[in-house]
Amino acid sequence: MHRLALLALPALVANAFAAAPAAPAKSRDVLPFKATEKTLPNGLKVIVVPTGFPNLVSVQIPVQTGSRNEIEPGKSGFAHFFEHMMFRGTKAYPPEKYQEIITRAGARQNAYTSDDLTNYHTTFAKDDLETVLKVEADRFQHLDYAEDDFKTESRAVLGEYNKNSANPFTKLFEVQRDAAFNTHTYKHTTMGFLKDIEDMPNQYAYSKVFFDRWYRPERTTVIIAGDVEPQKAIAMVEKYWGGWKHGTYKADVPTEPPAHGPIYKHVQWTSKTLPLVTVAFHAPAFSDKVKDQAALDMLLSLSFGRTSQLYKRLVQDEQKVDQLFDSVPNRVDPTLATIGARVKNPADALYVRDAILKTVAGLRDKPVPQQQLDDAKSAEKYGLIRSLDNTEAIASTLASFVHFNRSYGTLNNYFRVVDSLTPADLQAAARKYLTDENMVVTTLSSDALPAGIGTLPKLASFDAPAGSGKFDVLVQKSVLPQIRFKLTFAAGSAHDPVGKEGLAALTAAMVASAGSSERKIDEITKALFPLAGSFSELADKEMTTFTGSIHKDNWNQYLDIALPMLLSPGFREEDFRRLKDAQKNALQVDLKDNNEEEFGKERLQTDVFAGTPYAHPVLGTSKGLDAITLDDVKDFYRKAYAQGAVRVGISGDVSDAMVAQLKQALAKLPAGAGLPATTVPQAHQANGLEVDIIEKNTRATAISFGMPIAVTRSHPEYPALWLAKTWLGEHRASNSYLYQRIREARGMNYGDYAYIEAFPRGMFGFFPSANIGRKAQLFEVWIRPVAPENAHMALRIALTELGKLVDKGLTKEQFESTREYLMKNVFVMTATQDQQLGYALDAQWYGMPEYTSMMRTALSKMTVDDVNAAIRKHLSAKNLTVVMITKDAQGLKEKLVTDAFSPIKYDGNKPQALLDEDKAIGAMKLGIRPETVKITPASEVFAQ
Repeated sequence: MHRLALLALPALVANAFAAAPAAPAKSRDVLPFKATEKTLPNGLKVIVVPTGFPNLVSVQIPVQTGSRNEIEPGKSGFAHFFEHMMFRGTKAYPPEKYQEIITRAGARQNAYTSDDLTNYHTTFAKDDLETVLKVEADRFQHLDYAEDDFKTESRAVLGEYNKNSANPFTKLFEVQRDAAFNTHTYKHTTMGFLKDIEDMPNQYAYSKVFFDRWYRPERTTVIIAGDVEPQKAIAMVEKYWGGWKHGTYKADVPTEPPAHGPIYKHVQWTSKTLPLVTVAFHAPAFSDKVKDQAALDMLLSLSFGRTSQLYKRLVQDEQKVDQLFDSVPNRVDPTLATIGARVKNPADALYVRDAILKTVAGLRDKPVPQQQLDDAKSAEKYGLIRSLDNTEAIASTLASFVHFNRSYGTLNNYFRVVDSLTPADLQAAARKYLTDENMVVTTLSSDALPAGIGTLPKLASFDAPAGSGKFDVLVQKSVLPQIRFKLTFAAGSAHDPVGKEGLAALTAAMVASAGSSERKIDEITKALFPLAGSFSELADKEMTTFTGSIHKDNWNQYLDIALPMLLSPGFREEDFRRLKDAQKNALQVDLKDNNEEEFGKERLQTDVFAGTPYAHPVLGTSKGLDAITLDDVKDFYRKAYAQGAVRVGISGDVSDAMVAQLKQALAKLPAGAGLPATTVPQAHQANGLEVDIIEKNTRATAISFGMPIAVTRSHPEYPALWLAKTWLGEHRASNSYLYQRIREARGMNYGDYAYIEAFPRGMFGFFPSANIGRKAQLFEVWIRPVAPENAHMALRIALTELGKLVDKGLTKEQFESTREYLMKNVFVMTATQDQQLGYALDAQWYGMPEYTSMMRTALSKMTVDDVNAAIRKHLSAKNLTVVMITKDAQGLKEKLVTDAFSPIKYDGNKPQALLDEDKAIGAMKLGIRPETVKITPASEVFAQ
């Protein structure tokens, strides 16, 4: 390690290190903030952005280190690995002390790794800025970990790979990149090659080399956004980060030679799934000056996105494809632009591939119409602005662009490039990059594909294509120009008729995704595109919510285009078939076939609520969906979406005229009170441990267990039980207890969390969605997939720790630290415009005060005795329903019912206390009776 010598600097040079004054945003900039930037003498870049949002600060630290930097053979995956290791602490702040500080700040934090960067992000109350900067500076400069900790985390990384292995898209893109690149490090994905991941426990010495090379101030930017004073923030950074030593290592990322395609690769998938077809091309690197990458991105979006003719043909009209997508990622070096499709019938794979190739061929010969391009520019601009509705979103968006040049101006410069694009620019990009030599075609399927799929025709062989209601409206006024409204109907899957399970969700999809009586869905999509407007649905057990979002400038146009989908639905047969197929695929393919974790959680719900209207997924059952007709949808719509059944909320820079317009439009809904109210479901309480083993051909074992509870959000003991749940297993938070005991101490999996409210789609978000109100809830523990040989032990550990909580409760110290976290975190979890509006409508539904004030008031009055009393009253570690998804179901059952000892092996050494604890837990008797264990083939789950 070497330090740059800065013995004496002339005044002119010294001034270069002074903080640049905050410059006013230019009228054409998409970021309307005044940023202050400074480069410290050691090379560290600091960017401070006051956002105008009160109370919160988001610190984002993008490091110019991603999988691109993994230049030695056999050493892939280390950039991602250090995303994990950076949470292993330092001598000054070991993990438990570090987490204690972050928890006291009420913060939510995480990190992610991409091809080109690793970004560490923390959002917290503004009073803790100096503390956060201090501890972050310490771990970047003094990361310290023992070899045993290194080996433990390496197993957690393997667990993440195993988790991802259930997703066929992950494997497809892994094979695609391996085929496309010969020398450049983009050849492997961010996770790295599996053989390298499996060898990581042996790479402790190299890990130190990697960190020393790449984690240096000249590769790092500290972004501080939110309720912050720039000069004070910069002074804090100088205080704690100024001593970080500049590095000397020179990167030597290999250059990829010119491509010599076309290339074809096929992935044979071992379990049932729909075929995937991708057509990729070697594409230009990101630039905020040169037009190529922006032009190609815009071209593919117009040609294969939801407004395109090919989307209308393949997805809507012919219904051969249920997903059509495109991607031109922003990367430091030349990358891959991908067009992809998920095909419903394997026999159509060749047809779909050639439809994509024919469209590509035409792009080189015919320019995009100017109006389409102008509309796309407008949509991209307003779409970005729409997303910048909270401090964290602003900071994270900045981080995704800042890492290229370590400059605040990169994003604004890029959008100037986008704004300057012409049809000729797009056509030039097509001719330069969409060539046979640059092409890589990849397919994946479990069934045989048509003959000829591997023979790639020349692009030249394709011909160019031819060319005033009485509603109480909840209004949340703010300065945000983005208007968002929500319409929440008292109608959900609990209202599905017997034998027609899935009807509520399908009806909602028909409203939001099937057009109006005047316009087909493709016409609506095209009309909304330049406005960056959206209209979406969310169906759950008790409610269905439609959310509209539009910039205030486009309000009148939007109402005329979007609201007729709800007020006068199209109900066309072809849309019904398309959306019914999509819902069946979401149930069978996306949930059951490709996602053991969400599959297990949904199965737990249906087991606990067996015999009630909550006993099937919101998506329905295979048999139920088959039985639904278009007439069923029309009938459900007329009964459910009535004026008396809707709650209305609107937020943003809302005028009285807008509210009046919305009320007048909703007066066209059918009259009436809506569907009959549902009763509270009477859930099944297990007697002892009742285990449902789902037999599925899978690499890892997913585990969820739980029990019904009488506590919903309106219950007086809800805040106390929420605190207990937070301490035990806060969702996606590494400061939670289960996470520390199962993942951190033992490296058994990717995470472990607890809930007292339903959290559907939990693996896709950090915070629960609003508008999932339910009349009955369950306590649930989610153990993310573990190696099959560790499944029995993982269950025992989780039950042991839950048992300690039930028997002993929280200590006063544990209670105080968790309460302090929640007092601040409640602002973080309700930070966005959508969350604030959704939680307010939920409060109406539950008949309770506004959520954040309710929680803070209750927490301020709460005692540790209140929490422990609620735990003893509502939770149990003995009477639970357990769902496990695994390959060897019979073998797992045998271990469970015989109470066999659960051994566990570690790659590295562990403290003797932990090993002694493992012996005791591994021998713990669970007392599971054979008659309480059932084995269910995955094919039979949610079938009827």
